[in-house]
Amino acid sequence: MRRSRPVEWAGLATRLAAAGIWLAAGIAKVADLEQFRTHVHAFALLPGALEAPFAYALPFVEVALGLYLAVGLLIRPAALFGCFLMVVFVAAMAQALARGLTLDCGCFGSLAQHKIGVWTILRDAALGLPSLALAIRPARLASLDRRLGLLGGDRDRQVGDERRTLARG
Repeated sequence: MRRSRPVEWAGLATRLAAAGIWLAAGIAKVADLEQFRTHVHAFALLPGALEAPFAYALPFVEVALGLYLAVGLLIRPAALFGCFLMVVFVAAMAQALARGLTLDCGCFGSLAQHKIGVWTILRDAALGLPSLALAIRPARLASLDRRLGLLGGDRDRQVGDERRTLARG
């Protein structure tokens, strides 16, 4: 049986950190969906008919994304989707700041209230880094991807690593 390298443990920690970020954000919003709908409305980015469906769906999408990352299922697609969401969130905050709007970002629901500013934009960009790292190199240690053989593009690299390990003895 192959011993886990420190890099794999760091990858697992990164994956769990990303999962925690998405779970915390989603669960905080689910706890008060109406308040989050108010945040979405304040940004004035979506047509009125789309605000409520978006506001009521997004927290559940974030929770699902966090669960996928936590159990390690479809890691790369989940991480790429997480990166996409972070870009959307950063862009939404940047345009609100540029328009001079004074809003609570709504990033973590009522768990943490911060007015949009350079700090919240930088914070969200930094919170997207674990997802970006996983999109580049999915962490497969203790994952369903590994257990189910869903290694995607990493399969050749992993097979090569295993062959080298076996060849060493």
